[in-house]
Amino acid sequence: MWHADFVICGAGIVGLSIARELVSQGHTDILIFDKELSPGKHASGRNSGVLHAGIYYDPGTLKARMCFEGNRLMREYCLEHKLPLLENGKVVVARNESEIPTLHELKRRATANGAQVQIIDEQSLRELEPEAKTVGEALHSPLTAVVDSKAIVRSLHGELEAAGVRFLFGTRFMDAGDGFVFTDKGKLEHGLFINAAGAYSDSVAHAFGIGKNYRLIPFKGIYKTLKKHAASRIRGSIYPVPNIKNPFLGIHFTRDVHGDVYLGPTAIPALGRENYGIFKGIDAECGAILIRDAQMFFHNHQFRGVALEEPRKYLFKYFYEDARKLVRNLRPEDIEPNTKSGIRPQLVDLHTYGLVMDFLVKRGRTSLHILNSISPAFTSAMSFAKLVVDEHVNI
Repeated sequence: MWHADFVICGAGIVGLSIARELVSQGHTDILIFDKELSPGKHASGRNSGVLHAGIYYDPGTLKARMCFEGNRLMREYCLEHKLPLLENGKVVVARNESEIPTLHELKRRATANGAQVQIIDEQSLRELEPEAKTVGEALHSPLTAVVDSKAIVRSLHGELEAAGVRFLFGTRFMDAGDGFVFTDKGKLEHGLFINAAGAYSDSVAHAFGIGKNYRLIPFKGIYKTLKKHAASRIRGSIYPVPNIKNPFLGIHFTRDVHGDVYLGPTAIPALGRENYGIFKGIDAECGAILIRDAQMFFHNHQFRGVALEEPRKYLFKYFYEDARKLVRNLRPEDIEPNTKSGIRPQLVDLHTYGLVMDFLVKRGRTSLHILNSISPAFTSAMSFAKLVVDEHVNI
């Protein structure tokens, strides 16, 4: 049996950042456990590495409050620890005139959130990102950056171990009791249990009787890459104007810190919380996920649109057609397959069949649950961790 004042389930960016904030506030008895053998094996290590700059989120939401400050803190962390950081900005382009009003809405949101953005014309876009194309106007975000997310996770892990935080890897959450949790390696007693289990956070919360009207539905993001000759033409990140009623940003171009240019991700409804391949990761929960998908399909028109559109992008033709709308020159032969994929665990409210658009924090008597930790969770992690500790732990 183990005991700690704080027991954190999940060694992804959110769990690690909360532990780091606890340490910074003088707490020393912290234990983090994870079912994997090392930290950041899922969303934290499978994302695009983009540090968002607070463009997309409704002012007043947790995402809006946390993203811009989180961007600053993460960039400072990379500089301090000499981790890869590419500060090359982002442009958001309009594919047709009907997207211009949304472009200006993004400008309004970004300004309200403290972000530094500007509307630019086609000539200015050509100077910033010669390959990007738009209809009339585009949005430029100079503070959007790119990091090596795996390197950040490794650095945080080492920092926390040096500070005396204990880790139990290869340890799976099984059930909750009163002041303790059961794992497949034994009982863990806690003062406060913090659920940062990512794609499994709803299941963990339910074991405590918390958030039973919420379920996570997994969406699969697959990527492709540009061949070197085509990648050399992309300077930073090129994004489309998104449908701001959905939490997905659409296929985009991102130059990473190692010089590769990725295209993606998709948002394909997945058949498992770790369904990274076509069939890999499909497990016994598949049937329940299909039922939830069917319920959402019939009750939520936004989900229905995604469910009808996104699976086509398994086919190269549709993936390519989405990507080519953003740039001046792109041929099918410029694109090559990539094994990178990720799962976005999107929270839904089964009472309303609505997609939950913001981070969600739920407090129990001796537990705290971080739900819907999806993009921009990596960007926001350090500022979000401070909010969690200040507003939900120190009470």
